[in-house]
Amino acid sequence: MEKERAPRNRTLTITETDRGTLRRVLKHAARPLRLEDVIDRTFNDDLFTIIDFFPSEIVDLMVIDPPYNLNKDFDGFKFSKSDDHSYQKYLATWFPKVLRLLKETGSLYICGDWRSTAALYNVVSGYLTVRNRITWQREKGRGAKTNWKNCTEDIWFATVSDDYYFDVDSVKMKRKVIAPYRENGRPKDWEETEDGNFRLTHPSNFWDDLTIPYWSMPENTDHPTQKPEKLLAKLILASCPQGGLVFDPFLGSGTTSVVAKKLDRRYCGVEVNEEYCCWAEKRLEKASYDRTIQGYSGGVFWERNTLSLQRKAKESK
Repeated sequence: MEKERAPRNRTLTITETDRGTLRRVLKHAARPLRLEDVIDRTFNDDLFTIIDFFPSEIVDLMVIDPPYNLNKDFDGFKFSKSDDHSYQKYLATWFPKVLRLLKETGSLYICGDWRSTAALYNVVSGYLTVRNRITWQREKGRGAKTNWKNCTEDIWFATVSDDYYFDVDSVKMKRKVIAPYRENGRPKDWEETEDGNFRLTHPSNFWDDLTIPYWSMPENTDHPTQKPEKLLAKLILASCPQGGLVFDPFLGSGTTSVVAKKLDRRYCGVEVNEEYCCWAEKRLEKASYDRTIQGYSGGVFWERNTLSLQRKAKESK
């Protein structure tokens, strides 16, 4: 039964007609694949069944958002929480297999929460060089009465070798200058404009500028653990050259592929849930004509809400 939504709700919806069309676009793997078979494709398959069909060393950037060690229902596909040791064993059953797809110059980001982050580090560090841990602020969820509210998640950044791509200039953030410092009467390391004072800063490993997709945002879907497009844009711009291939083995509602397409990268994803695959293809269709990413404009990332305020200021003039 379709959900009844408020008039201003912009969450993605697809009709039965859409589903019929989109299902025909989805790919399945039953034999060894060539590079041309996987570029810009969504595979509706079980990762554990088809991963051996993929060619080796084709991926520039791999983004992995696996099931966290939580009880979670992914539209009928249920994942059950286990003890830490069992969860680490689960990761080890598939992680080495997906690594075969990475180029020698490739990079990897893998997501987790506070419960799973130690297991993720233990597994990843056994195969790759871990470069950093990004912590990002979610600001979503109910408060906790007997514990601290969980409002952050981790992303481990790792590379195959010391020869890897990283474009720091593409992920600088535009921040408002609260206390503008001048040297010889001129702005020092900041820009004075009609719309305010701003500074371009190098990105840190703590991100507090992200907004979780919700019902009034056009990128929103009903996926229970959807990541913001802005988050994926940072990972892709920093660690995948233009035209490079981004691979997501747990594609979900397609955010990784969608953002890769918007940023002129090639993409490939695997997702076992057919409904989620249809959502991904619907979003990819839209990305052909709408390349906007909330919070990213003019080649820079903006602090939360500051870009919209600047636009309002311009419109009022």
